Amino acid sequence: MTTLNPRQLGDALRACARGIHPLEAGAGLLIDCGSWLHRDDFTSRFITAGTSISDGATLLASTDWEAAVTALHASELPASGGERRMLLLAASIASGTPISLNDTLPGIDRRNASLVVSAVAHAAGLPDPYQERTNSIKTVSSEKQLLACGHDCWIGRPQ
Repeated sequence: MTTLNPRQLGDALRACARGIHPLEAGAGLLIDCGSWLHRDDFTSRFITAGTSISDGATLLASTDWEAAVTALHASELPASGGERRMLLLAASIASGTPISLNDTLPGIDRRNASLVVSAVAHAAGLPDPYQERTNSIKTVSSEKQLLACGHDCWIGRPQ
């Protein structure tokens, strides 16, 4: 098989995880954090890609989460603090790898924290809380009513 670029790898990981919420969420977190699929030292050792046997055309890929986490803990996979945290969180969500949230969550930036919240919601089979909030905020200008997350909040005096 030819070498896949990060976008193709991401698509193949998503295709392989399709239908299994925790696996979709973990793979999505790995993809969306933006660094691991650009690293040959990660993709060549911990991602296996191939063609689907059911249709002979769909590219599929899977991550060996246990091996990746083992290499990370053994200092065989160099990573920044943020990369380390995101890989551990993705592995935990996708494969149940035990991690300490108390050790892993502090220090992640706002973007990655948002990705983690969305991944946890997806793993639980819930809609993305950020997307849901954006879709549920509506302004009714004539009454100046703001509907946010199902609660009525009035700006000015209700009619």
